[in-house]
Amino acid sequence: MSEERTEIASLGEFGLIDHLTENNEIKNASTILSVGDDAAVIDHFGRQTVVTTDMLVEGVHFDLMYTPLKHLGYKSVIVNLSDVYAMNAIPTHITLSIAVSSRFSLEALDEFYEGVYAACETYGVDLIGGDTTSSQKGFVISITAIGEVAPEKFVKRSTANKGDLICVSGFLGGAYLGLTLLEREKKIFLESPGVQPDLESQTYIIGKLLKPEARKDIIEFFAEKNITPTAMIDVSDGLSSDIMHICKQSELGCVLYEDKIPIHEEARQYAYKLELDPTACALSGGEDYELLFTLSQSDYDKLVLNEQISVIGYMTEASEGEHIITRGGNKHKLVAQGWNHLKR
Repeated sequence: MSEERTEIASLGEFGLIDHLTENNEIKNASTILSVGDDAAVIDHFGRQTVVTTDMLVEGVHFDLMYTPLKHLGYKSVIVNLSDVYAMNAIPTHITLSIAVSSRFSLEALDEFYEGVYAACETYGVDLIGGDTTSSQKGFVISITAIGEVAPEKFVKRSTANKGDLICVSGFLGGAYLGLTLLEREKKIFLESPGVQPDLESQTYIIGKLLKPEARKDIIEFFAEKNITPTAMIDVSDGLSSDIMHICKQSELGCVLYEDKIPIHEEARQYAYKLELDPTACALSGGEDYELLFTLSQSDYDKLVLNEQISVIGYMTEASEGEHIITRGGNKHKLVAQGWNHLKR
């Protein structure tokens, strides 16, 4: 028996929006008016508003051969919330616009939205609007995330100081290794379609790629310990590219220590298996959605209790450039080899 398939066209645009948003629940007092009017209305009660937007295009940012639609919905929200947290703000609302071709059924969209709502639920965010339209081929997703922050408490990329510590949350390099594994299995499958994929029980790295989380816990920790980073960015392009954004915008240099870069043991072992350098995966991989931030040395003592934060280097004069000191004590210039969608 084949699974039921409902053509999206059978609902019409308004019917589709009604269908996709019928179970939409409001979680924030700041949401005055949500889905269903010409525009949404929010009131952040004297707090400042942070806005960010991201577009995800099938074939460029995701591959549906190995990305379940529910995971894609979840991840689409997370990548935007991560940008709000990177401003030291709390996300409160998203709008979601999608363009889909006729190869997608209503059931497929329901699955995608299930992931969107799961992320909204986990992070206490309201879906307050958006648009659905048809595309010639493929799937295009655009999400705008809105957040709130106490006046002047937002953190920019351009305000690091010489001597500041460079810190990062969680582990780096895992998502890139997950992508490498899935791309390898896709290639094998395309060459011999009967072969079942062998994901080698690599749940950690595959999870990092397909179902990342945004670091709400780190922002809450900052608030609780009264820590304000001097500069911050989320790690979406790889550690080297992202620290170089902070260096460039703060007009400083940096020194990183290879042996301080946090790499999950499962990721490290898998990198060795593939004969890849785990450090290179962390430096150039991207899509980890961890927070990379600089901090005054006087705040160092407040960090010690948080096992989720690693101090990996410090900021220097711009004239000293950007370097990494290897385990062997050699100094190498950092290269920004991060993921660049525009160079294909």
